[in-house]
Amino acid sequence: MNTINETNFQFPNQKSVYKGKVREVYNIDNELLVMIATDRLSAFDVILPRQIPYKGQILNQIATKMMNDTADIVPNWLLANPDENVAIGHLCDPFKVEMVIRGYVSGHAAREYKAGKRMLCGVEMPEGLKENDKFPEPIITPSTKADNGEHDEDISREDILAKGIVSEEDYIVLENYTRALFKRGTEIAAKRGLILVDTKYEFGKTKDGKIVLIDEIHTPDSSRYFYADGYQERQDNNEPQKQLSKEFVRQWLIENGFQGKEGQAIPEMNDEKIIEISNRYIELYEQITGEAFTKAITDNVLNRIENNVLKFLASK
Repeated sequence: MNTINETNFQFPNQKSVYKGKVREVYNIDNELLVMIATDRLSAFDVILPRQIPYKGQILNQIATKMMNDTADIVPNWLLANPDENVAIGHLCDPFKVEMVIRGYVSGHAAREYKAGKRMLCGVEMPEGLKENDKFPEPIITPSTKADNGEHDEDISREDILAKGIVSEEDYIVLENYTRALFKRGTEIAAKRGLILVDTKYEFGKTKDGKIVLIDEIHTPDSSRYFYADGYQERQDNNEPQKQLSKEFVRQWLIENGFQGKEGQAIPEMNDEKIIEISNRYIELYEQITGEAFTKAITDNVLNRIENNVLKFLASK
């Protein structure tokens, strides 16, 4: 199984490289970003020891498809996909907030609601709801990241403006773009028999001051989906919803005594478990996109990526 754990390329005019949990981003001449989706798997803010075949390709291609399917309503950073694992786009100055939008009382919102809180990021949640109920209208609950990359932190619109993190003029654009993207994402999901429960969007500014969508969009790593079929029946019977996300990985880890806490050992994933997770990601791809997944050739995968990126850069 030829997987991508890490890359160490030196592209022409390369200024820097940033390595995140699953993506590695190369700055080319302070003009372009080359974003490479590895096959690393993270859960509970921990990168797991083994990689998942085709995971990077799957996330990159879902994000690319969703960028293309929303480009008519919100401009984005993307220029090209010269390789199955690569997205290349404009270098942007990112806003230091994530625009989280929630259509349902799930995840973090459900935990806060169960704790008796009715305000989330300065937004009031109505009484009388239970976990996984639909909000009367989607709510935007932003988060901001600490400079040292620790956990996201809830923040209200009022605090964002008061602290000068985003100007009011720009924030209005972010809100409008977030609602438009969530509406389109909801429509796309419905065609696939899915419910887009909640998601997050990240935005940046190009050198000429244009606000654009950056990073990934509507992937199972950044979004929560329910299956529409049987949703209401499960709600009426107080049953858990059938989810489409990487939650199955987290559940397996929890069952094997790992939640990312100090002193806990990461359980060993044998080849059978790795293949199972890979197949589940392929299922996610096909359900979300409505298309059959075509596995990329992974012989000499790093050479393949490097050559495809170099060809693109030489053409610019």
